[in-house]
Amino acid sequence: MSGHKTKKRKTQHDDSAPDTSKPSAVFQPAGGRSHTLSIALPGSIIANALTHDQKTSLAGQIARACAVFSVDEIVVFDDGQAEIRDPEQGGYTAFADPNFFLYHVLTYLETPPNLRRSLFPMHPDLRTAGALPSLDMPHHLRSEEWCQFREGITTAAGKDNSTLVDCGLGQKVTIPDEVEANTRVTVQLPEERPSNPNGLINGEAVAPETPREQAGYYWGYSVRQAASLGSIFTECPFDGGYDVSVGTSERGSPLSSILEPESAKYVEPTWNHLIMVFGGVTGIEMALRADDELQAAGVTKAEEVFDCWINLVPGQGSRTIRTEEAVWVGLTGLRKLVEDRSQR
Repeated sequence: MSGHKTKKRKTQHDDSAPDTSKPSAVFQPAGGRSHTLSIALPGSIIANALTHDQKTSLAGQIARACAVFSVDEIVVFDDGQAEIRDPEQGGYTAFADPNFFLYHVLTYLETPPNLRRSLFPMHPDLRTAGALPSLDMPHHLRSEEWCQFREGITTAAGKDNSTLVDCGLGQKVTIPDEVEANTRVTVQLPEERPSNPNGLINGEAVAPETPREQAGYYWGYSVRQAASLGSIFTECPFDGGYDVSVGTSERGSPLSSILEPESAKYVEPTWNHLIMVFGGVTGIEMALRADDELQAAGVTKAEEVFDCWINLVPGQGSRTIRTEEAVWVGLTGLRKLVEDRSQR
């Protein structure tokens, strides 16, 4: 018979210990925010994944990184390194148009789960996207949670030129605007939930950026496609464009060079719109070669396109860093720069 004695678990609870049974990292807005963080990456990374599941999983990894680091915009650009052809039967694009497939899945994942069925008809691109890890962003609210902003979908016309909106609350919201049915809208609600559980809730349709600019919420990311490397910048949706652009390459300077105040390349935390651009398997250099407009403008080096030309992992042990890995590394490295900007 063994002489080993098992220890009994302690049943006494320490009231000072944190409760880890529920998530505690709930996003807390800290006042209006006008500055934005964007990333750009080529859709050709989808073409290098072999199966549908691998392609979908790759898109999910990108979306998760952007959610964790509060990225406001994702640009999917064509670097000319993947063949584009007509979609397959049923509109399936995973193998025909990797740029659109990545755009499609990223947009689906950003949408609050309760709105997806209405906004995204059955599509072969999305057949396994619902099984990806949840992004759980601040606007992915539960029905019992109250927030002064909420995403909803218009359902029917109300009275006096108003529109009813389903915001996932169990109660319909009415906004004083005529909006076409099945349209996604951002709605501003009263600060406190109305006491009448059965009546209509009065709300107001606002711009998608209002929760960020007015209250400081991280309200998900927008997604757009760009036809080339240069189009990332020429089609920028922000007034004045991106005032800081960061290109990534193993031939760049260490990331620390833009983070350290004593460095000549230090980026002051006064920027308004910052974008970090990632290359595909062949790097940003090949995207430049495929961009006829930049070539015609006499741009010969990829680093000339950017304000900063950065090596994310100097002395890397692996021969290559995959783009989905580079996104996590890059956003981690930029975190201090973003935090310093938020404190201004």
